[in-house]
Amino acid sequence: MRRVLATSVALVMALTACGSGDGDGQKASSASAAGGGLEKTTLTIGIAPVPSAAPLYIAEKRGFFKAEGLTVKTEIIQAPQAVMPKIINGSMDAFLTSYVTLLSIQDSGAVKLKLFQHVQSAAPGVAGVVVPKDSPVKTPADLKGKTIAVNSLKAMGQTITNAHLQAAGLAPEDVKYVPVQFADQLGALASKKVDAAWLVEPFLSAAKKTGATEILDTMSGPTNGMPIDGWAASEKWMADNPKTAAALRRALTKAQEAMTDRKAINEVVPTYTQIPAPAVEAMKLGTFAMEPDVPAFQKLADLMHGYGYLKAKTDVAQLIAPKTG
Repeated sequence: MRRVLATSVALVMALTACGSGDGDGQKASSASAAGGGLEKTTLTIGIAPVPSAAPLYIAEKRGFFKAEGLTVKTEIIQAPQAVMPKIINGSMDAFLTSYVTLLSIQDSGAVKLKLFQHVQSAAPGVAGVVVPKDSPVKTPADLKGKTIAVNSLKAMGQTITNAHLQAAGLAPEDVKYVPVQFADQLGALASKKVDAAWLVEPFLSAAKKTGATEILDTMSGPTNGMPIDGWAASEKWMADNPKTAAALRRALTKAQEAMTDRKAINEVVPTYTQIPAPAVEAMKLGTFAMEPDVPAFQKLADLMHGYGYLKAKTDVAQLIAPKTG
């Protein structure tokens, strides 16, 4: 079953800083504790404050974690280099990750990860390259020799924009990418510091309201359906806590099923992000599904390797945890 979920590749994850949320640390629980023999009942889960974290908050609000015997604490995470020590030393059980980050961490050899629940995939209208209203750039081909702002280098924005540039007859090296946070990109465009900017919702809609023109819908055509983010844990954690992992997945699955009603998303996203309720309600939606499109996932990995963002070729099927419980 495929549904829609607000895309916030700011996610994408463009993870840039690390902080703490409403809990830190975690507690091991005995098999005799409440939770039906779960290896652990109190979990710490890393999230970025973006719309794709909605399943966790819905599961908490509707009692899905409690029904599985779980108590979930959240910790705000942004940079992969800050996440990995916590995953390795066990102070964080699982985390929301972009597929780009998942691939990059796996390629680094820092830790073996497993994706145990998909969240969202690319869909037309949720991310694109824009130029100022007075720009001489009218088509993708006009971007040759231009500077494009992306929220993070060698991440989702640069990867999928490259794919569209190639479709327009350009090579990735025909443009220059510079890192600019989403919130600062309109200013960078207005001051001519950059010629174009890759934006995601709700920033994309805001840019259009100022008169910016979208010249590339980067989540359509060759990149439509490409996976954006999901829930992951270390391979070791999954092996050591199979019952807990299954319980966590069941709770998140129930939450994602509840999201077939858009109101479920609209209600929780403003409570943990800085996105106002009206903007959440108006945001374009990505595609939500329980499982990633594996061929699209493989295409993302192959693109990243081809552009030199990954050292080794990756068989993405090896990164997806088998469904149990």
